[in-house]
Amino acid sequence: MFSEIITAGTYGIDGFKVTVESDISKGMPGITIVGLPAIAVKESKDRIKSAITNSLFNYPITKKIVINLSPADIKKEGSHYDLPIALAIISENVHMNSEKLNSTAFLGELSLDGKLRKIKASTALILGLLKDNNIKNVIIPKSNEKEASMIPDINVFMAEDFNQVVEYLQDIRQLEKVGDFKNYNNLPIKKDFSDVKGSFTVKRAAQISAAGFHNLLMIGSPGSGKTMIASRMNTIMPLLNEDEYIQVSKIYSFLGDIPDEIVLRNRPFRSPHHTITYTSLIGGGSMAIPGEVVLAHGGILFMDEFLNFDKKLIQGLRQPIEDKSVTISRVNYKLTYPSNFLLVCATNPCPCGNFLNPQKECTCSEKKIHDYLQKASAPMLDRIDIFIETTPIPYDDLTNTNVEELSSEKLKQGVDIAIEIQNHRFKNMDINYNSQMSPKDIDKFCKLDSDAEKLTQMFFKSAKLTARSYHRLLKVSRTIADMQSSENIKQNHIAEAINFRKTYSKYWEKI
Repeated sequence: MFSEIITAGTYGIDGFKVTVESDISKGMPGITIVGLPAIAVKESKDRIKSAITNSLFNYPITKKIVINLSPADIKKEGSHYDLPIALAIISENVHMNSEKLNSTAFLGELSLDGKLRKIKASTALILGLLKDNNIKNVIIPKSNEKEASMIPDINVFMAEDFNQVVEYLQDIRQLEKVGDFKNYNNLPIKKDFSDVKGSFTVKRAAQISAAGFHNLLMIGSPGSGKTMIASRMNTIMPLLNEDEYIQVSKIYSFLGDIPDEIVLRNRPFRSPHHTITYTSLIGGGSMAIPGEVVLAHGGILFMDEFLNFDKKLIQGLRQPIEDKSVTISRVNYKLTYPSNFLLVCATNPCPCGNFLNPQKECTCSEKKIHDYLQKASAPMLDRIDIFIETTPIPYDDLTNTNVEELSSEKLKQGVDIAIEIQNHRFKNMDINYNSQMSPKDIDKFCKLDSDAEKLTQMFFKSAKLTARSYHRLLKVSRTIADMQSSENIKQNHIAEAINFRKTYSKYWEKI
């Protein structure tokens, strides 16, 4: 007897439809799985047999069972094929509603007693099924509810065991649909910008960075608040929009679990240690696993002690920053992952941390300082939009309780104004933020007043800007203008953007 059950597979973080075909006939008893199954799929034979018999269904032990996973030219990985294969096997002896069977996809790993266990990459798998208009429903393990809570345009049902799925197909029971993410409690905010004393200019730089998705580098002596400010930037970032959420959830679902903060549409915040390997940062390995630059997609990649990272790692960031994606090639396949992240860096200006510090003497030699700062090449620094110097916080600022510190809520108000303007500006385009504008977009949207144009021309010549750094200067000034709801870029907007660039000149042009 021949039957077909619908499921899905993954290629990288993208899903695609897979049809489980079964042929049960007379012949040498046993089960054969073909269609490029991975080891986990091949090993499912005995697990599926036990799940079927322990669920009190008849397993055709005296017959020959051939399972084909179509399309047969793409490798099938994952334990989620257990449920559709088991349904294909029992379909010979169990009557099920053919209409439901043909319009439903099945995803789930089976335990020996027939329970449905959590699977990886459920978001990518379900999204891959949306391309087929004939698939109206998907059944997943109940433990995957959180990941599937925000997938649109398809009915996602949950089951706890194999029996429940069969009873649903026999019209004996109804399955529960996944809930909405709003049913999850909001996570408590543990960090706030009001915790940071003083540092108003640095907070302003962080606000502009968040408002336009501009890469930020903070340089200054130890203890000047760099890490504190970076770790609070997520509190002023806008929530993930629909497209961003789907991309981010696909990435984390592929790795096994979606954190609660991402389910609530908060942006990822990744902070790798400076001892990280190239493969862990960029991605790779035998399985082409995504690295930190991919896990930070849609959010912040914070690199503390930036110049302590290996020079190869710092240079490796250039391509993901420019292309907004990472491509990993292997002998038989090539995978491309999205990596559109906001890079936030914090670094000391020298190994001892006191180069150009007016309060402490630097103990480093000139060569040490030169070698240290040169770990970030000029092309890499060209990809930074905002440079800001952090200075030690004075005693009066630390102890003054009469001054109200800028809170995350107040800073976010300015960010929200700029985000709303950008949403309207880029409504029918493939970009969301000012930092993503192409040169053509800059010509269209970055209109300068006459005074602003004169100032820009003077600075371009004196600072010897490259075309890339010039464009980034205009993008930052566009964001500053947006935060003030200004249609054109004015002289004060350009002046503030130039001021952030001067920190670069102060440190890197002195060596």
